[in-house]
Amino acid sequence: MCAALCLMRNLGRPYRYFYRRFTAKPQKKSRVVINFLWKNGKKQSVNANVGDTLLDVVLDNDVDIDGFGACEGTLACSTCHLIFSRRDFKTLTKPMSEEEEDMLDLAFGATETSRLGCQVVVTENMNNIEITVPEGMLDARS
Repeated sequence: MCAALCLMRNLGRPYRYFYRRFTAKPQKKSRVVINFLWKNGKKQSVNANVGDTLLDVVLDNDVDIDGFGACEGTLACSTCHLIFSRRDFKTLTKPMSEEEEDMLDLAFGATETSRLGCQVVVTENMNNIEITVPEGMLDARS
C-alpha cells in the first residue's frame, strides 16, 4: 500500500527526482598506490581500488606486462605471477591456497615471496607497495 502511494505521489515529479530517490548512491572506494618494478629499472605507479585483485589493477591501468592474466583469473595459468619483497609479502592478508601453490610451482622464476595477481586482493595497508614483475612467464595451460 505504501509503495503504491509513494509511486502515485511521485508520478508528477521529474524522472531525475524519482531516479535519485529510489537508487542507491555509489560508494566511494578507497584507493592506494601500487608500484610495479621491472628488472631493467623501469617503474610504473598506478592507483588501485581497495577490494580489486592485482589482476584487475594491471588490466584497468594498462600496465605493460605481455600475456598477463591469460586465464582471466580462473587460477588455470601462472601468467599473473608477481614477486613481493619479504616485508610486503608478510602484509598480504589472504593466505595462499593449495591451488595457487600448485600454479606457482609452474611459474617462471617463482620465489618464496611469489603470488598470483588474480589471488591477491588490494587492501589499504598495501599503499605504496612495490611489486616486481618477473623477467619472463610461462603459461601453465600449455
